[in-house]
Amino acid sequence: MLITYLKLLDRLLSICNYVSMKEEDILIKFGHNLCAERNRAGLSQEGLGEKINLSSNQLGKIERGVANPKLTTIIAILKALNIDFNDLYK
Repeated sequence: MLITYLKLLDRLLSICNYVSMKEEDILIKFGHNLCAERNRAGLSQEGLGEKINLSSNQLGKIERGVANPKLTTIIAILKALNIDFNDLYK
């Protein structure tokens, strides 16, 4: 688990173009990519929410970029969708 956190932290630090972006723009981009990946996996917000123990309402807020997910939530999303962190920050 620690290795996963360290890899994620390393990836976060290596995304230089996000440094100059406003937080709200980063959250919107993350949410848009999350929605696309969730749809690609054939899951509804409710379906993904059940897999990661998060309400569809909260997941919707993350996808709209109005909520900032915790690191543990991001990791749960990556695992549930079987994707890499880069897939959410393309």
